[in-house]
Amino acid sequence: MKAKIKWDMKRGASVYHQVSDNRLKLWIRTGKIKAGEMVVWRDNLSGWRKPEELEELSAFFQIYEQARIREMERRKLRRTGPGKKQIKSILLIDDEKDLGFLLGDSLNSRGFQMEFAQTKREALQLLNRRPPDLVLLDLKLPDGDGMTLLSVTRKMTPAPAVIITTAFGSEEARREAKTLGAYGFLDKPYHEEDVFRTIREMRRMGAKAGESKVTTTG
Repeated sequence: MKAKIKWDMKRGASVYHQVSDNRLKLWIRTGKIKAGEMVVWRDNLSGWRKPEELEELSAFFQIYEQARIREMERRKLRRTGPGKKQIKSILLIDDEKDLGFLLGDSLNSRGFQMEFAQTKREALQLLNRRPPDLVLLDLKLPDGDGMTLLSVTRKMTPAPAVIITTAFGSEEARREAKTLGAYGFLDKPYHEEDVFRTIREMRRMGAKAGESKVTTTG
């Protein structure tokens, strides 16, 4: 009958005697024992050796390392999702001051960072200063057509997702906005819950900068 392999392990001043071969390999592949932490000895070894340097044990260190890398990748995917866009900062471009104040209070209370512009000029200043994750864009502004701002956002790096908000959205305007990369539409008048529902949908589906997944809410 083949004798079971037993190991002695030494970590610093601590020595562990008669650890079974299966247990030692389990500890290595699950990360309880990591490379460089201890030395081991068994019959037929000339002295204490680093386990990661022994052919019979080195493969189990590789198993642990591969599992650790896979877990890091899974955690990264859980945080961002494949292709998903994290939405934290929002820019509302609209000439309705009351809407800006009301929506701003609601968004800020839920942890978003919102800025507000009433004109194209103000919007360009804010966009150039710091691109937001999401733009809520009204097409009718006091100093021009908001469609030109949509073209501007497409050239930004990173480009924000853009939701068009308007009460005068003709089919022609919608087609043009879709061509320019608008993510979707919110028909006026809309409620703050419409905005939150749209953001949840974008997170779930994975909103990519410059990608059109045109939907209509409101």
